[in-house]
Amino acid sequence: MQTELFSVLREQIGANNLNSLIEEKVFPVAGDISFEDFGIENSEMKNEMLKEIDIIINSAATTRFDERYDIAMDINVLGALNVLNFAKRCENVKIIVHVSTAYVCGEGEGVIPEKSFSLGETLNKNSKLNIDVERKVIDEKLKELEAQSLTTKEVTIAMRDLGIQRANLHGWPNTYSFTKAMGEMLLGHYKEDLQLVIIRPTIITSTYKEPFPGWIEGVKTVDSFILAYGKGVMNFCFGDPNTKLDMIVELANVLSWRHFDKTYKDLKRKIDMAIRLSELYKPYLLFHGSFDDANTKRLRMPMKEHKMDDVLNFDPSCINWEDYFMNTHLPGAVKHIF
Repeated sequence: MQTELFSVLREQIGANNLNSLIEEKVFPVAGDISFEDFGIENSEMKNEMLKEIDIIINSAATTRFDERYDIAMDINVLGALNVLNFAKRCENVKIIVHVSTAYVCGEGEGVIPEKSFSLGETLNKNSKLNIDVERKVIDEKLKELEAQSLTTKEVTIAMRDLGIQRANLHGWPNTYSFTKAMGEMLLGHYKEDLQLVIIRPTIITSTYKEPFPGWIEGVKTVDSFILAYGKGVMNFCFGDPNTKLDMIVELANVLSWRHFDKTYKDLKRKIDMAIRLSELYKPYLLFHGSFDDANTKRLRMPMKEHKMDDVLNFDPSCINWEDYFMNTHLPGAVKHIF
């Protein structure tokens, strides 16, 4: 509550009033969606939640494109199912809102319609997706890696590679979009009579106006490149470590080699990072699709009819994007991230 995000409210109603308002309206409960009932062991608290909750908004996710496959499966896929199962037991629940991503469509082209997935559907029509099989693949891989007595880092790399491999097999570019798509499938298949809304945002950036322009928390999608450039990671040149140096004194040769060897290793690290970023972001940097936003437009119509479009304005056509990035987002990223 002490973050700058709430500074406007603190100024408008006062710090004490804000604290009182939060205490009255917000009751935080620690939990983890990768566990049944979010891992909440306090039965009294859990029963109270089941009685009182009427709207559920699930924005919990791991958004790393190359997340470990087991972690992404637990959070983005099984986590979504855990939220749904909890919602079904809530006595007064009216709706569940699930935040996904527009890029569950993969590397599409042309106008991309907003349609739901059926269970087992893939973007690669030559494959058949079975989520239970994917879970078995994960378990078998973990057992295989455990038998090799690998380091934690080596296991992490192997599980990240597995996620990308399985995603590519079924037509998705990365683990993130693949597991988010599977999460949508489970929700759509098992929701029964529960009202379900799936929101598919594209790229999250800083605030446009409210509560003030430019606020952002953490490194988001596009900011990885901004951060890398700002820190000089993407500003590099290639070199050859085998270049012969024409030196007379042997000591000079040794010292020079140590200097250039260090320089080479530093450059190689930067190059490897640049290549990795390029591989991960290629589907988005070279994305040729156009998302059909007819549903969003229909949502905006009632807002205008009730003269609330100024209060809850989410019409992207009113944004001057060049001005936004140059004068709002970039300064905000520098202030809140760097």
